[in-house]
Amino acid sequence: MGQAAISDWQKEGGDTDAPTPTTSHLPLFILSAHDRDLLSALAQEAGWRPVAARRSAGVEQRFLGSQAHVAVIDARRGIGKALPVVSALSEAVEAMGGALLVLVDPSESAQLPEMLTAGATHYLADEVSGERLALGLAFAQRHVERLGGGQVETRSRNAIQRSDGLFWRHEAGSGRVVISSALAEHFGIAQSLIRPADLLRFLPSAERRAALRLARQVVRSGAGAAFAHILPGDPDRRVAHHLYAEGGSISGEIEILPHGESRLPEEKDYLTGLSNRRAAHKWIDRELARGETMALILLSISQFDRMNAAYGHMAGNALLGRVGRRIERLVEEEVGSGAMLARVAGTEFLIGLPREKGTERAAFLAHRLIAAVARPFSAGDHLIRLTARCGIAEPLASDDAGRLLRRAGAALADAKASENQSVRVRVRDDRSLAVDDDQLETDLRLAVSRGEIEIVFQPQYAMADDALTGVEALARWNHPRFGSLGASALFAAAERSDYLLPLSTHIQMRALEVAAHWPARLASLRLAINVTAADIAQPDYFDRFMERLRASGFPHDRLTVEITESGLIEDLAAASALLAKWQAAGVRVAIDDFGTGYSSLAYLKSLPLDYLKIDSALAKDIAGSERDSIIVGGVIDMAKSLGLSVVAEGVETEQQLTLLARKGCDFYQGFLRSGAVGNEELLRLT
Repeated sequence: MGQAAISDWQKEGGDTDAPTPTTSHLPLFILSAHDRDLLSALAQEAGWRPVAARRSAGVEQRFLGSQAHVAVIDARRGIGKALPVVSALSEAVEAMGGALLVLVDPSESAQLPEMLTAGATHYLADEVSGERLALGLAFAQRHVERLGGGQVETRSRNAIQRSDGLFWRHEAGSGRVVISSALAEHFGIAQSLIRPADLLRFLPSAERRAALRLARQVVRSGAGAAFAHILPGDPDRRVAHHLYAEGGSISGEIEILPHGESRLPEEKDYLTGLSNRRAAHKWIDRELARGETMALILLSISQFDRMNAAYGHMAGNALLGRVGRRIERLVEEEVGSGAMLARVAGTEFLIGLPREKGTERAAFLAHRLIAAVARPFSAGDHLIRLTARCGIAEPLASDDAGRLLRRAGAALADAKASENQSVRVRVRDDRSLAVDDDQLETDLRLAVSRGEIEIVFQPQYAMADDALTGVEALARWNHPRFGSLGASALFAAAERSDYLLPLSTHIQMRALEVAAHWPARLASLRLAINVTAADIAQPDYFDRFMERLRASGFPHDRLTVEITESGLIEDLAAASALLAKWQAAGVRVAIDDFGTGYSSLAYLKSLPLDYLKIDSALAKDIAGSERDSIIVGGVIDMAKSLGLSVVAEGVETEQQLTLLARKGCDFYQGFLRSGAVGNEELLRLT
């Protein structure tokens, strides 16, 4: 922002009242050749801001330009014509962390698997009324929020409560301020292009001149700065403003501070909400002082300066925030809450794995992190593809935090210098080793014969009296080098090595064999085993499954098979026939992880089911906003109306348990009572 631009702010920055917030609708991209106006009207009635088009030319760019995270494609006049459009749009939707809802004619529902392959995430195959469209969009938006995309994000972080993309940028030419959709929604601003005065009104009048002086300093020096302030009329709400010089102008990000936080947190990275370098040093020093073993992964995003040069620091900062959340989700999935995750430099993230002996598991996680970062992101009207490299180090006897970090940095430098090795491990100060990317897939084929696949059981409890009523059988891989690997890593390796069917068969057989030998005190427990989409795609799967069940000796009437939504939708007619056969044989059927996939209520009515299992993310939503609670309650009410019992997964707090019980949930599982346990520990639980 040059001197003239600063004058724009001074002229309009007087002592004026804050604007009255107004309702701000989320953008929704609609493509319909014949019913564009009708669908737009229905979407608007449901509280969305439609951005609609009739022609499919340039659909990817138009979707990205709409700033929407949910897209609706009208395929009711022919799925064949819509397939290439869905395919063209799917990568952009995925990059946005979005959802793609297709409208199809019921007579063409047999072609839905093709839509799934093309990239659709949700569908409606019935007459499109305002109510049905609103419900389908609500499920699509919930899918977006759980992926971390969109303008609405779960705000449950313990340290920093921040909304994704609370950005603004001053345009020196027009003298106006462009604000992100998320910022407009958060503060109830109706437009995306506002006057500087409209932004200054969110500062107390006494602090506006100081803010302008700081803005001048940022522009002149080129160095960023930050300050915290309360919101006028709400002294309990504090925000931090982070300012950046950008090509003669200025941009900013707003960070929501927790209640009672009077200054910027000293050990938090403002951009991602993760720990910062100072906190990482403390964590390492603490672990070393305890004599604990550990491994460090230092991950760097490659050539990010080109991203900043092409799209500006505001887009770059938004992208780094999304990278941080993607890394955080994967670390939580693979390691749990004990890991340390920090942003320690501009494009560098540090992951600390406690109680690790050796670096094998860290190397495995590093490759998964690189793959996660490589999935495309969106930046404005473009898709951005990033690459990353990792350096790994473990402590030596003489190490302090600084020396250990330097060795991780040296390993990272080795990885950056290598043409074909994206992960390097520094075992000493002077030598690094390459890591084989394909080792896991090679080892998997030997894991079954070596007895490395362990069956564990996730206990399930009744809401009414908290009695243990059943278990879900899960798999864990006790890898000789990488340690204990969960089901997601196990099945990901199986899929890459074309070993899904043998692995699934082995897990099902072992679960049945173990449960068949339970003692008498477990004779009332139900056993649930998971069946994959690849399983049910086999034409003779039912006969072979029942043969294994009979051979195991486990009672038919105590068995439940769980199938995910994605497994059911591959071929609805075949799935329905298979489920009916199981029910006729006395086996109960559950739809697993409801709320993560297509969530179409229409197809549930036509399938023979006994249980509906609510996905853990959906179960956690019940303790969120009133809107979240209404959606979860609606799912439970719907299941009850269809005669289904409801099982909630991933229950972690007493509040979630109480609210789910009030809504009518029948059973629950989760860390509130117990994680997955081995067979011996299960016996002790009873």
